[in-house]
Amino acid sequence: MGVTTRGAAAIVGVADEVSPTGVLERYGRDLHTSVARAALADAGLTFADVDGIAAVGNLMQASELAEHLGVKPRWVDNTMTGGSSFEVLVQHAVAAIACDMAEVVLVVYGETPRGDRARAGSAPERRVGEIPYWVQQDTNIQEWEGPYGIRPWLGPYALAMRRHMHCFGTTPEQFAEIAVSTRRWAAMNPNAKLREPITIDDVLASPYEVEPVHRSEVCLVTDGGGACVVTSAARARDLRQPPAYILGAASAQTHSLMISEMPDLTVTAGVESGAQAFAMAGCTPSDVDLLMTYDSFTVTVLLALEDLGFCAKGEGGPYVEDGKLRPSHARPERRAGSLPTNTNGGGLCYTHPGMYGMFLITEAARQVRGDAGERQVPDVEIAVAHGCGVVLSTFGTLVLGKDAS
Repeated sequence: MGVTTRGAAAIVGVADEVSPTGVLERYGRDLHTSVARAALADAGLTFADVDGIAAVGNLMQASELAEHLGVKPRWVDNTMTGGSSFEVLVQHAVAAIACDMAEVVLVVYGETPRGDRARAGSAPERRVGEIPYWVQQDTNIQEWEGPYGIRPWLGPYALAMRRHMHCFGTTPEQFAEIAVSTRRWAAMNPNAKLREPITIDDVLASPYEVEPVHRSEVCLVTDGGGACVVTSAARARDLRQPPAYILGAASAQTHSLMISEMPDLTVTAGVESGAQAFAMAGCTPSDVDLLMTYDSFTVTVLLALEDLGFCAKGEGGPYVEDGKLRPSHARPERRAGSLPTNTNGGGLCYTHPGMYGMFLITEAARQVRGDAGERQVPDVEIAVAHGCGVVLSTFGTLVLGKDAS
């Protein structure tokens, strides 16, 4: 008989540090320390309470961070799956807590790509799709995809978007609606980088980065940091904030760095991670009140909606075109069939320091406990945080709930 960790742990503290300018004054360990301390304070805990630590990022190791913070953990995790790393790390933290390998786990992230370039004496802007050093050094990509001009990260997602359009007739206008919906939510977040309303025509008028992907359908490059605190359900009940119980957690992968190894460009491993997480949580997509899903590109969102089961494969375009992801469908009372999505403004409009998955978790937890401010969705009982890593490669799905029963 399998062992379930449903409701065994909860997210009890969250923090993120983001500027509407896209640039932070803090960087490196200063930023990591700031968000870690803020998340613990949010929970009513201190570094002395932490006995597990998980972190991943540019040149970041959890063991080094623990030393810097003065934490002596009995459980450490550096699992790297790109943008989905933080959903995966929380999944691992839940298992560690259930097995009594840790009681209070701190998960930390922070990167400052714009500020770093300015400090190095160059322009603060980073070219969209700039290739990380670890991709440049991958000999498989150099040998099998580079010669064909596939441009990381834009090329693989453009291929997936074009394939979906070819197979299912999805239109540019339908993809553009995702960008419009996200910008509507960003308008209610004072820390979002892009807050001015846009229309579908605006999206389609923006230049192509790699056809058919328009610039307005591509995530930001900004500075940002975030952290969350995971602890046992028993301890969570006595802390400062209402717990966001982790009802389901799962991860799955189809391929690594090369999009040419993806079995089907229109089907991600989110099919498996989502099904497992929902099964553990004992709920279905129809029970979900809010979705926080990775939006490196608009196609990433559309594939997630289908693969998680909010609509059938190939029906993502018609599903979004009536605006059901927008705030207008969520306030003051949610309309039937609405699905408030990426309520903080997402990677498209809020922030995207390189790996966005942490910010899915912080917003989902805030929405579950009811303190998301102007953008709060009424009566959120169940929220999903769904991370995507590398090039539609590795997915992590968390189902959070207000009630553990």
